Amino acid sequence: MLGIRSDRFTVRCWVLASFLFASSAFGQVGMTQIRAGDGPITLVYPTAAESSLRQLGPFALQVAMNAAPSGGNGRLVVFSHGTGGDALTLHTLARTLALAGFVVAQPEHRGDNWQDQGDAGPTSWQRRPGEMSRAIDAVASDPRFNRFLRFDRVGIYGVSAGGVTGLALAGGDWSIATLKRHCAVHVRDDAGFCLYGVRSAAEGTARANSYTTPIEASADEPLAGARVKDPRVAAVALSVPVGAIFTPESLAAIRIPVGIVEAQSDLVLNPVYHSGYVLEHCNSCQRIDSVSGSGHFDTLSPWPAAIAVAAAQAPGGQRNPAIDDVRRQQSYDLITRFFADELLTK
Repeated sequence: MLGIRSDRFTVRCWVLASFLFASSAFGQVGMTQIRAGDGPITLVYPTAAESSLRQLGPFALQVAMNAAPSGGNGRLVVFSHGTGGDALTLHTLARTLALAGFVVAQPEHRGDNWQDQGDAGPTSWQRRPGEMSRAIDAVASDPRFNRFLRFDRVGIYGVSAGGVTGLALAGGDWSIATLKRHCAVHVRDDAGFCLYGVRSAAEGTARANSYTTPIEASADEPLAGARVKDPRVAAVALSVPVGAIFTPESLAAIRIPVGIVEAQSDLVLNPVYHSGYVLEHCNSCQRIDSVSGSGHFDTLSPWPAAIAVAAAQAPGGQRNPAIDDVRRQQSYDLITRFFADELLTK
């Protein structure tokens, strides 16, 4: 046993050394977009081309736009954004991963993105896992990228509603019934989730009452498309994930490693019922980071002023100025180290 432990320790030390060297080994970041059947997929990746400051709406990004990719570490990580989200507010993490040698694919979820939230909620959640699987297919069929990648061990990263995506791909099950049961009991102390999007007291009362109506037997069945088993998915990392809707039995049955970043002052997704609940029931889950004082949107970067003003109009949308870019980068480095450990050493 000592020999096995020594070998594992040596491998982990090698990974850590490689990780610390990554910023010099993969010093430039490329960015491009491909189209797939579900919509656009933004790719962030290592490149040998010189980057420059590019202005994309309110976002200023240091990237080599449409540059040819170069050989990285051979692994792909696919992102699932939150409700009404996009690729750009996750760019700093994507850049951190690219500097460590990963290729990052960021599909835009149909009907739940920055331009269109018509299907936000369960309708989008049930088709997100399939969209992620097809995004892997799209990268695997692109000759610019597939020659640098191995697709037997793919990482998934999800934030907020993207947590539903990641947990479902890891093997978790949820249903309309689990959603209603949770909110029937916790509509007030998890109001950011259960009353999301409510604009008036009357609308809030109607939403709360809807959770107490009788649950049909069929509502306990996982929704079509919500259960996708993709054997290529080998590790999942999540920040402030939606978790309360998953059955404890299915969380306990997850076998792949899942890492979680928790925001202790999250007013959108009460961490007791979401991150904490997942960690309580999922034996293969681990807490990557727990950020004191952090709110729901403190996990995102970049965060231009125009985005900050819009987000602050919603309950829980205000950022904590004490959570600075240095602290955010610590979380991103821990996520990157998690993927390096789980995808490069096994």
